[in-house]
Amino acid sequence: MPVEGGKTDMERIGLFSEMEYVTVGDKYVSQFNRPFNEAASKNRQMLPGGSKEMSNLQAGYFDPHFVRIFEGEGYVNLNQVRRRHTMEEAKKNLGKAFLPSNGDKKPCGLGSYYGTIGRPVPFFSAQSKPKEKYEPPGKNLYTNPGKKGTGYGYANVTIGKQFSHSADFYDAAKLNDKKENEEHHRLLKGTPFKLNLYPREYFDTNPYLFEKPLPPIKKAEKKEALANPFKPSSPGKKGTKYEELQDCFRTVLLASGRQIAL
Repeated sequence: MPVEGGKTDMERIGLFSEMEYVTVGDKYVSQFNRPFNEAASKNRQMLPGGSKEMSNLQAGYFDPHFVRIFEGEGYVNLNQVRRRHTMEEAKKNLGKAFLPSNGDKKPCGLGSYYGTIGRPVPFFSAQSKPKEKYEPPGKNLYTNPGKKGTGYGYANVTIGKQFSHSADFYDAAKLNDKKENEEHHRLLKGTPFKLNLYPREYFDTNPYLFEKPLPPIKKAEKKEALANPFKPSSPGKKGTKYEELQDCFRTVLLASGRQIAL
């Protein structure tokens, strides 16, 4: 047992010691008893200024006063800025402005070269040039005139020669089959083979057909019922005292609504 104000046996030996605790002696508080957001119920809270309606007044904006984009800038005259820029550009000129020696020449009509830099081009002249006398070419190769007709019912119209007529019998196919059948029967050497061990079909039309005679029907033997029930010669003997106690205890439990296995 540790002495008051002393160390325990485990701490004194140094081999085993208790595990350190997470808390530093704080009392346990249930999570159901902990206040939620306790700072929200103390001191002053954030008080908004109320809802604002959209309007053209200053109250409809976030800022308390109208804020300009530029403050303290001077008035600028655009015409004055253009003149200054023109004067600065004119200082860059080395002399006076270029003036052509002669004025522009205006054209006097379509197809005229007055007012242009060059002279008339002879290749674009509208005058007719001398041409050689036209000589027609020679005639093409002569051939026989085309033959009339489409070829059906007209002789010697196609490129090839006309087919010669060849006679054909009316029943040539029938006569050929007859000759082949006669030649086949001539080569046979007897009647068709027939098996004597095949007197009937393999599968009978009646699947329940049974050729063997059926055995005689067995009759079920009837047992004669006893006229009088069996009665023992002597009545049953009474049980022991232990069995009587069990019966009494079972009746008491049934009366009280309980059940137990004995």
